Amino acid sequence: MTYPESRRDDVVETLHGHRIADPYRWLEDPDAPGTRDWVTRQNALTEAELSSYPERAWFQATMSAILARPRAGVPVKKSGWYFVGRNDGTQAQDVVYVAETLEDLVDRGRVLIDPNTLSEAGTDSLGTFTVSPDGKYFAYGINESGSDWTTFRLLDIATGTPVDDVVTEAKFCEATWLPDSSAYLYLHYPASGRSEGTETKSLSGGRLMLHRVGTTQSSDELVLDFPENDRIFITPEVSEDDRYLVVHISEGTDPATRLWVYPITSDGGIGEPIKVVDYLADEITFVRMSGDQLVVRTDRDAPRGRVVLASLDGQFADLIPEGEGTLQAVRGTASGLATLTLLDAQPVLTLYALDGSDARVVDAPGGGVVGMNASPEYDELFVGLSTPTEPTLSYVVSASTGAVRALPELVRGSGGFTSPAITVERRLEPGREVPYFLISRADLDYSSPRPTMLYGYGGFRIPILAEYRPGWPAWLAAGGVLVIANLRGGGEYGSAWHDAGRLKNKQNVFDDFIAVAEHLRDTGVTTSEQLAIHGRSNGGLLVGAVMTQRPDLFAVALPGVGVLDMLRFHLFTVGAAWTSDFGHPGDAKQFEDLLAYSPLHRVQDGTAYPATLVVTGDHDDRVVPLHSHKFIAALQHAQSSAEPVLTRVEVNTGHGFGKPAAMVASEWADLLAFAAHHVGLEPPEQ
Repeated sequence: MTYPESRRDDVVETLHGHRIADPYRWLEDPDAPGTRDWVTRQNALTEAELSSYPERAWFQATMSAILARPRAGVPVKKSGWYFVGRNDGTQAQDVVYVAETLEDLVDRGRVLIDPNTLSEAGTDSLGTFTVSPDGKYFAYGINESGSDWTTFRLLDIATGTPVDDVVTEAKFCEATWLPDSSAYLYLHYPASGRSEGTETKSLSGGRLMLHRVGTTQSSDELVLDFPENDRIFITPEVSEDDRYLVVHISEGTDPATRLWVYPITSDGGIGEPIKVVDYLADEITFVRMSGDQLVVRTDRDAPRGRVVLASLDGQFADLIPEGEGTLQAVRGTASGLATLTLLDAQPVLTLYALDGSDARVVDAPGGGVVGMNASPEYDELFVGLSTPTEPTLSYVVSASTGAVRALPELVRGSGGFTSPAITVERRLEPGREVPYFLISRADLDYSSPRPTMLYGYGGFRIPILAEYRPGWPAWLAAGGVLVIANLRGGGEYGSAWHDAGRLKNKQNVFDDFIAVAEHLRDTGVTTSEQLAIHGRSNGGLLVGAVMTQRPDLFAVALPGVGVLDMLRFHLFTVGAAWTSDFGHPGDAKQFEDLLAYSPLHRVQDGTAYPATLVVTGDHDDRVVPLHSHKFIAALQHAQSSAEPVLTRVEVNTGHGFGKPAAMVASEWADLLAFAAHHVGLEPPEQ
């Protein structure tokens, strides 16, 4: 294959005694004419190649049918109103409905906001929404073209009319209302952080600001900032008894948290902080109040998590001790508490009294958790669960009785795709003891090796479950096997499991993934010639790392929006926040660890790499597209075999959130067709 020319410059730096060549640094500027031209030529080559694949038409038709299925999100009750997101299967973005009762919401409800009207291309999306305590205002955040940047606007809920009030330059937050509904808090990032050449620093220290409704943003009040540390994240919350503004303070993506509470005065003011925990050591998440004490979820002295009562002077006492499962979330209800735990990476919902007694497990089956919405004000608890082939089934649970009611009627209409019946097996790779889910169509067996997709993540204490992703039902319907691996670095088994896969231990994540691949091969599930690997973001790093360490083990590699240049990731947008998992390239010892596995720097000329399709978005301001651009340029220069190494750059989209349904269908269709073509998976007749 003849690839578009990628200019190689003589850029060399000496870093910690190593001479590091960076010939494709010019691709770091997404707006440079040379980069734009390069993207155009790469996309043209990829389209020409994919258009020749007979599998593509089947996957395009199937993915379009999957995304055309009507669907609904998880309901939530806020300030007396019920809300849910719905999509009739034809809409680029989900539409938000509101009602005064749950029955009215289930029956239909009223359209409150339709994000499809925000932009002609359908690329602007609704990020977050909150409701003022008096039930008057709906505060919603809009993200343009998949960006993390947020603009907040208001609607009058009763009438649906816009309110003349706008806040811009926000990020990584929602509107957090004060009890009197006169003002909300948000995180402001200076506009100068948006573009400062190629070495953009938008993580300039988010400032916690107070915005009073009806005033201009220029008059907003500063509540808290940390100008000396540009990696600090601030997450505010108001206690349900209206007494405190509770603030979580963390550094980057590290789960370790400081917890401050600000008394809220009778006139709506904010007092001086009480520093309940003022050091970074343990994960600490406020849940609700219990009298004068805080109910908190923490991993202090409990790697799998526990629930404690915390006094204002920082003393902890057990409410729900650490158990066999990994505690993922705790919510307050009118009757006490609801917990979500993972038992061997499978969700379990349990109700408790406020003192931690009277535990009752709720019968709500599902493999992945879509949402868990509750409030100490209400008896109703809404839970959304998914399976590998079905996106969301919502349940309403009575916190007082434990009664469960499924809400399939939230989904209105019927689509043209019926998911296949599947089997889900739990297996264990014995050497490194890596668990994984083995999923296939129910009518298939493993009497002979089959084309297989292996998916993983392994980072940031994020659990990966047997959950829905839009491409899974298509891959399974085509007869492919799906494997979801639970790797060190993730959140399936608590903080110790996470620590075993980050910083100096990051190579463990890649070794786990390789071990699962070898186990699949050695047990006859698949062969190296039939094995595709996929992951996104940190999972894109995973794919990039293992394909450069073991190119012989896989037939196909699909790194999506991956972090692939481990020596410069910290210089762009939010990248500096990830040093808690990756380490910092400025630290000499951590630099050696990063250099050892950095996918871009592991590419070796004359190596036979798997067929590779790298995907990214040109507006991705989380994992900026330079990672994918430089990596594919290096692969194309180095590839010694006839297997294609291509990139697919989506225009006017970001890291993935808020992507219009048609774009989601198109990207998945191309990924799956590429994988199927190179592992020998032949879809059924249309």
